[in-house]
Formats: sequence, C-alpha cells, structure tokens
Amino acid sequence: MTGDDEARPVGRRSRALKAAGLALAGALVLAAAAAGWAYWQLNDNIKSVDINSALGDNRPAKATPSPEASAEELPTEALNILVLGSDSRSGAENQALGGGDSTGARSDTAMVVHLDAGRSEATVVSIPRDTLVTRPSCPLEDGGSTEVAYNAMFNSAYAVGGPVCAVKTVESMTNVRMDHYIEIDFAGFAKLVDALGGVTVTTEEDIDDEDSHLTLEAGTHHLDGEQALALARTRHGIGDGSDLGRIGLQQQLVKALLEQMSATSLLTDPAQLYRVADAVTGSLTTDTGLDSLTELTGLGRSLQALSADSVRTVTMPVVPAPSDANRVVAEEPEAGELWESLR
Repeated sequence: MTGDDEARPVGRRSRALKAAGLALAGALVLAAAAAGWAYWQLNDNIKSVDINSALGDNRPAKATPSPEASAEELPTEALNILVLGSDSRSGAENQALGGGDSTGARSDTAMVVHLDAGRSEATVVSIPRDTLVTRPSCPLEDGGSTEVAYNAMFNSAYAVGGPVCAVKTVESMTNVRMDHYIEIDFAGFAKLVDALGGVTVTTEEDIDDEDSHLTLEAGTHHLDGEQALALARTRHGIGDGSDLGRIGLQQQLVKALLEQMSATSLLTDPAQLYRVADAVTGSLTTDTGLDSLTELTGLGRSLQALSADSVRTVTMPVVPAPSDANRVVAEEPEAGELWESLR
C-alpha cells in the first residue's frame, strides 16, 4: 500500500469533519437568528405609555429600594401595579369576543396588585367599576387636560384619559403610588388561557348570562380561553347581578391562572413558553418601566417564590351610594385602612 493510499481515508475523514462542522455552525447561526427574531418579535409586541413623564412629581411617595441589595440580587422592595382588563382595542378578535371599538374605551376590570417586600406574598385589591369617585384633572396627549369630575364612575377615568388618567385616579383615591401599569385586552386574555392549556375553576352556583354568553352548572370546570373570558365578564347571571359578583369570579380566575402557570413546565417547553409570551405581549400595554422583554422577565424572576396560596384577593370595601343605589362608594374607614396597609 502506497503513502497516497494511506492518506486517502484521512482526507475523507477530514472533509467529513469539516462538513459536519460547517453544518453545526450553520445550525447554530440559524438557531441564534431564530432566537433573535423571536426576542425582537416579542419585544416589538409590547405597547407602552410614559406615565411617569405625564404625571410628573406630584404623586404619592415611591418605595425606596433596600440600600444593601446588590445589582445581581432580585429586588426586595414592595411594589404596586395597577392592572386593567380593557375592551378598548378595535380589531376582529376583540369584536368577536365582545370588545369595544377605538371610540368606546372602557376598563371592565381594575386590580391593584401589591407585591410585598421579598416578593413571596401578594395582595390583589379589586376596585368595582361602578364606584363613584372624584376624578382628578388628567393631562391629555394634545397638551390639554380633563376637568375635575365629582361623583364620576371609576371606570370613566380610562374612558376620558386612558392609562394616565386611570393611574392618577387610583393614586388620588388611595394615596398609594402605582409603580407600574399593565393592561391586557379581551383577545389577549383568551389567548393567554389557551396557551396555558386552560384553567380550572369551581363555581358555587349555576351561571346563565345572556350578555357574556356563558352557561355553566355549579361545580368544577376546565375552561378554555373564550369560556374564561366569558366568566370574567359575567355579572347578570349570578348573585344580585351587580359588579361585586363579577369581581368574585375574576378573583377566582386570578388564582386559577397562577395555579395553571405553576403546573405548566414553561421553562422546559420552549414552544409553549413562546406561545404564552406571544399571547401576553401581543395584547399588552405597560408603562415605560415594563415595556421590554428584559424588564418583564426581570419582574417575573422576582416572583419565583410567589405561589397561588400566598396571594390574597380582596375587594375595596364599599357601600351603596346615597345618590344612586346602583352605584357604590368607598366604605370608610375600612377602605382607607386597606390602602394604608399597602403603602
């Protein structure tokens, strides 16, 4: 056997290894490109509002971060987030689910989410949309401002001045600083539930609501996104038909969502993680402090010790309004004491 014959297999192996290396490099480049595109897509989905600039410094005091915390540690200061469920966005999906159009903005769900220092416990306070409040003057995008309104329905703040006025009204009535703002629309909520594989809830009475198009017998049900949204919107098919009954159902859904997230292996299933992230970010409006995937992920990481059992859900104490039995007003001193506990 000649020297040339001995070199030939080595040459073939070398070419094969080179081809495999090129294929691996190409796969890594494609994977990196796909990951980069996915990140850009999710990041680009998020819409934001610069609430801090709009409201300026005349606001309740902001929580001070612990001076001992290092840059690598997760934040430990308390945090308050105003979360709104809105039917304000136009589009075929929202219209099909009963959402409003661009000229009929409403906030059907309002919750102040208080994350305790350490982020291992949380309190979710629901504000009835029918609560009569003093709506403060709010800045508008065109440079003007809204008029102060007395005995105005709470959800009118979003209708007349969007997220900025919703935040200012909540801060005015609670004297609690809203550190962040998160808004999700009808379609986004339904997509999130579907991406998680549905949610399981238990109803204590039969539900038959023509407005939300939901019919359920009392008992335990696993709901898809459209059914869960219908449950969140149900008010006429339960109790006395008031907004307080609907709030109880919404609070059940909050717990059910947290339990489903805990039971879902998002970190080991990239495809499902992407579906969940896409469902959320595609229908999300935040303040500018949460308008990137990095910031949202950071918030999520800080909540890794939070379980459904450590989340307390309450409703702002209210009584029937003296001027209108179909409306409510904050019950004092109970409401004030509740907000004081969140400062």
